[in-house]
Amino acid sequence: MDKIPIPSYEATDLPSSVQRLSIYPGPALSNSSRVTRSTSIASFSNSNTTKHRCRSLVSLCLGVLGRHLEDVIEDLSEIAVIYPPDIKMTLLGIAKRRGLLSDSVLLALVDCSWELLDISGSDVTDAGLQNVAEICLRLKAVDISRCNQLTSNSIRALLQKCHSLEILRCGGTPLSDFNARRCIDFLKPKLNEVEEDSWEELDSKDITTGARALRWLIWPSIDRDSSDCLNLECPRISVNPSTLCYRGVSVPREALPGIVLDAQIVEDIDPKTWTINAAPRLKTLNEKKGSEPGMLPKAELFRLAFVERDERLAPKRAKNMRQHQRRAEREFIRSDTGAKSLFLASLAQKSLRK
Repeated sequence: MDKIPIPSYEATDLPSSVQRLSIYPGPALSNSSRVTRSTSIASFSNSNTTKHRCRSLVSLCLGVLGRHLEDVIEDLSEIAVIYPPDIKMTLLGIAKRRGLLSDSVLLALVDCSWELLDISGSDVTDAGLQNVAEICLRLKAVDISRCNQLTSNSIRALLQKCHSLEILRCGGTPLSDFNARRCIDFLKPKLNEVEEDSWEELDSKDITTGARALRWLIWPSIDRDSSDCLNLECPRISVNPSTLCYRGVSVPREALPGIVLDAQIVEDIDPKTWTINAAPRLKTLNEKKGSEPGMLPKAELFRLAFVERDERLAPKRAKNMRQHQRRAEREFIRSDTGAKSLFLASLAQKSLRK
């Protein structure tokens, strides 16, 4: 049987043959068309992968739970016991975006290992934030902006208990700005209110520095007087840093303007979780009257200002009273012979004991 001759190809003929090979149906494509088409397919594949990236099974389950979160709020404290800290924080972010975040939800999900807390725009009150400050002692970044139910008392408790707090985001509404202004004095280094009259009598525990670790304050609507006061008396706190490097120090991501503090925590959750069937927010008394949300009546503002002034002047009044009392005792000793003799006798007795 005759052998069929097999054509031989040179090594240089193979690349040209492969180049002439067309895997696309239809008319032949030029080299430039093939490059353009392959590039467009690759870019479409990358964009399609980015837009439709498969979510993890945990994220899908949290999305389902988030859509029905209002149905399990009453039993959330019992359910969340078995959840790890990151799952609890994700549920907290979903509850905040659905308008369901309150004291009960916050205390049901809080975990002592948290270093970040975002309750912005929620209905959390002083009681809830103060309890969190007692539990989460490792907090480093907190966002309490647009929280109209909070007052300066809970903000001061947060700054006093959380010694690792470096980033604080506040303000956003007239009431939040008012409460933030009331906390400026606590940010400054100062002494505790003590009864001793000289530095030699002070104990080390009587000396404090207010917010010890705070370095970044994000307060977009800060007034000029408050800003000047912080820059002058507390220069270690950087207010509203706008660049990645501020005063030679790199600014952390959580301190940049326009950043949502818990955005990375819920980035894998379907946004439909909090956009569909969102729970309606309860209207405050001011919103029902048609006034600006978060704005207190003028009478209440005057009352709060008077209370603040009274609290600020109370230690000074007590000190003046003690000084007046000691001055009156000295005048009585000088004027009365019997009292003077008793005073000298007590001094003599003390010297004999030594």
